[in-house]
This record gives sequence, structure tokens and C-alpha cells, in this order.
Amino acid sequence: MPTIESLLQSADLPDSPSARLDAEWLLAAALNKSTSYLRTWSEREVPAECAERFAADLARRRQGEPVAYILGRQGFWSLELEVAADTLIPRPDTELLVETALQLLSAAPARVLDLGTGTGAIALALATERPAWQVCGVDRVEAAVRLAERNRLRLGLHNAAFTLSDWFAGLNGERFQMIVSNPPYIPASDPHLLQGDVRFEPQSALIAGADGLDDIRTIIAQAAAHLQSGGWLLLEHGYDQAEAVRMLLLSRGFEDVQSRLDLGGHERISLGRLP
Repeated sequence: MPTIESLLQSADLPDSPSARLDAEWLLAAALNKSTSYLRTWSEREVPAECAERFAADLARRRQGEPVAYILGRQGFWSLELEVAADTLIPRPDTELLVETALQLLSAAPARVLDLGTGTGAIALALATERPAWQVCGVDRVEAAVRLAERNRLRLGLHNAAFTLSDWFAGLNGERFQMIVSNPPYIPASDPHLLQGDVRFEPQSALIAGADGLDDIRTIIAQAAAHLQSGGWLLLEHGYDQAEAVRMLLLSRGFEDVQSRLDLGGHERISLGRLP
């Protein structure tokens, strides 16, 4: 039988920028072990059925399918979340949205809205860190709402809830102390849509018109009707869209408008406060 190390060394993922790490995640899943187990026990033999699953998953990864979709899970913040092809894969840069939200509001009771919740990643991270908050996550895709609810139930969080809504349409005038969103923000002509993992992700969760700002414009235009006085709106956006988003916030009367840098040094989120 092959050993853990021999399988990892022979894993052929020429188009992946993280080939070794991808192979480790896939083999760990096939063995139902951690990646640290692989490194500690690299000479242990791998049972035939586990090697077969690893080979099948490697074949899927060679076709470009994201590791998160193959495994059906992805880490975000301190959580492990179920993921599926109905939603975007949560990414580390989006944790900046969570960090900033936690900085802006105290731990006192508050109502927070996560627009376009997808897997529920942002909402569930906030609910985990702030037990006194009531966090509502909405999505216009019914399968995404069901997925977010499964994640909520598995994590045992009672201060989060998910509902079907196309942005604010289903909220019946409810108001919140904070609104957060990682909306679609990629221009329709962006060549990156044909590369890497995003080829497998839902286009409706990625593309927002010719300049990528259509959904952000909609959110900013409608947010004031759903924010309490002094409430914050936080938006993730593209690396080169911060100035445009700040201008949109200012044009709608938001104050304390600013942007924050992601791990790569790009202005990744912008925010403003309703007077």
C-alpha cells in the first residue's frame, strides 16, 4: 500500500497555486484525519479505499473545482462551515468585515443585518462573538438560506436567523444598528471570471453590472430606510473600487466615511454612519 508521503509527492496539480496544501487537505479528508496527522505520520500506509477517494478528489481538483466544494466545507473566522455550489466560498479577506463590525459596535444588545448572507459566514461569525446581538442574514437564493440555516443549527447559535429576501425587499421596514454586506462586485467583463476557483462559483454572487457597482448602488440607496440613526453600513468591494464606494456613501448623506485595508494592503471594505 502507498504511504501518506508517497501519495502527497505523487499528487499532480500543476495548475493549482497551492498544490501541496490542496493535496494535504484532500488526503486528510479521505483518511478522516487532520493535516497535522499527515505530517506527523507521513510513513503510514493508506488503505486502498482511502487512496481511491483521494485519487477521485484529485481528479476533480485538476479540473479546477475548488477544494472547498470537493470537501463540502470551509473555515472562516473561528468556524467551520458547510459550503455548496449555490454560494460563494468564504474567503479570509472577508474577515475584515467581521473585525470592523466588532470594533464599531459594543457587545451590548443590537440588531445587525447581513445582506446576501450566502453560507451565513459573516452573520454566524458576528453571532458567535456577540451573544447579545440579534443577527439577521438574508439572501435571495433559497438554497443559500437553507445552507446558512444548516450552519446555524450545527453551530448551535440562537441569536442568528436567516430569511429569504432580495436585498431589503422582504424586511418590511425593519431597522438595524448595523448593516454589513459582501455583495457581488465584479464587472461583467472581468477576465478573472474565466480563471481559477471563481469559474465554479455562482455568477449571480459575483457579477454586478458593467462596473461591478450595481448592487452596491442599490444597497447604499436603500440602506437609510433600514438603519437606525447613528447606524453603520459596511460593504466589501473590489480592490480598486474604494473611492467610488466612498463617493456613493457621501452622496447619500453618510458620515464618517472611510475605507479599511485587507491582508494584501488593498482598500477592501468601505463604511459610513447614518447621521
